[in-house]
Amino acid sequence: MVDLTDREKKIVEALKMLGATAEDKLKTADDIARKAVLPKNFVANDLMMLANKKVVKRVVREKAAGYFLLPGF
Repeated sequence: MVDLTDREKKIVEALKMLGATAEDKLKTADDIARKAVLPKNFVANDLMMLANKKVVKRVVREKAAGYFLLPGF
């Protein structure tokens, strides 16, 4: 299991509550920040860390990147 910070755990929990569990259910950093009740800049940085840890997948889109949880989380 990957070691996550408390804030990363909160973001993962927010993604679960938002139902962002597949590529067709992407959520933006804004969506996640609102659900996790955290500042967007913290969420954006932590999402990049979570992507590096293979916990979330980042999908580049025209406007805002979308994120979803990878299987197992």
